[in-house]
Parts: sequence; C-alpha cells; structure tokens
Amino acid sequence: MPHTVTNVEQLEKIYGTPHERALWKEIDFLNEDYQAFVKASPLIILATVGDGGTDCSPKGDFPGFVRILDARTLAVPDRPGNNRIDNLRNIVVDSRVSLLFLVPGVGETLRVNGHAEITVDPELLATFKVDGKLPRTVIVVKIDAAYFHCSKAVMRSDLWNPEKHVERSLLPSPGAMHKRLTGGAFDAVTYDRELPERTKAGLY
Repeated sequence: MPHTVTNVEQLEKIYGTPHERALWKEIDFLNEDYQAFVKASPLIILATVGDGGTDCSPKGDFPGFVRILDARTLAVPDRPGNNRIDNLRNIVVDSRVSLLFLVPGVGETLRVNGHAEITVDPELLATFKVDGKLPRTVIVVKIDAAYFHCSKAVMRSDLWNPEKHVERSLLPSPGAMHKRLTGGAFDAVTYDRELPERTKAGLY
C-alpha cells in the first residue's frame, strides 16, 4: 500500500518528539504514586508474546489483588478461567509481559513492562487464598519500566460514565455466541440460564 508507514523515521516525521513529561514519567520501579494505582486497581490487562503470537487478557479481583512484593516486583494470582492458559503458555517461552492497571472512575492508567515467571511456591500460593481456595499459579513480574498514561483515552471513550453503559441485552449473550460458533448445535437457553450461578461458583 502506498501510504503505509514502514520505518521509525517516517513515524517521527509524523509525530515529532515526545514532550519531556512523557519521558520523565517512565521509571524502572514503582514509586509511591505508582504503587497507589496498583493497590486501587481491581482490573488489569495482561499482554504477552509467544511462539503462537500475542495475547491480551483481563485479570480481575478485589482492589489490590496484584501484590507488590517490592518496588520492582509484582505478583499476580491466576484465578480459575477457561483453561486455555494462553498467557501462561506464552510466558514459559517468552518472559516479556505488559500490564495495564485500570481504576474505576479514574482517567489515568498505569502501564508496567517487565519479565515474568510462573511459580507454584506453596507459601506464596497460600497468601492468595480466597474462600479456602488457592490460585493454581502465581505470575511474578520483574519490572523493567513503569509509567502512567494521561486520561485522554478514557475521556474520549467516556468509559466510566454510567449513562453510556450498554444494555447487556443489546449484545449477543454468551449462549447465543456459542450457538453460532457451533453452527446451531448448542443449547443457548439453558447455558445462559445457568451461567450466572455457574460463574459465581467458579470465581475462586
């Protein structure tokens, strides 16, 4: 395509140089301000890369579920999911990860880049016990860089505005999506009826 940007020089000609504030806010540890975001966040987006390509998955729990082991180390419990374990498969072959921390009602977000490993250390697992249940693994992230994003993206999206929340009925239900994916050979009605209780029972 004739208008495709193919190198860094072209990008810099389009965008120019970053403001000095965009550079000094990147540090290689979590200072007091950045730790506050981690402690307040109930939802992160975890990005990884591996032999099969890239992956980006949400991880959510009570605020502060991502634990600060020290200013350069985070621990993320892996709660029950669909057992695809795409991110975990990636991490064991390529340790590079990125985490985006979101805080409800707050425009700024915190991004952390680093390298991760997966542990089944019994003592660490035990510290993440909820309702008597342990995570199967914990992702330990060694921080390479941390910096906050300004609120422009969240402001443009109007993400936290309850007046802009989409009625769930306006989108296909999980059962309906399964039914379409299986060519109609799926009991969507029963699946959707049982889903709330099944989801609640499998949170931990």
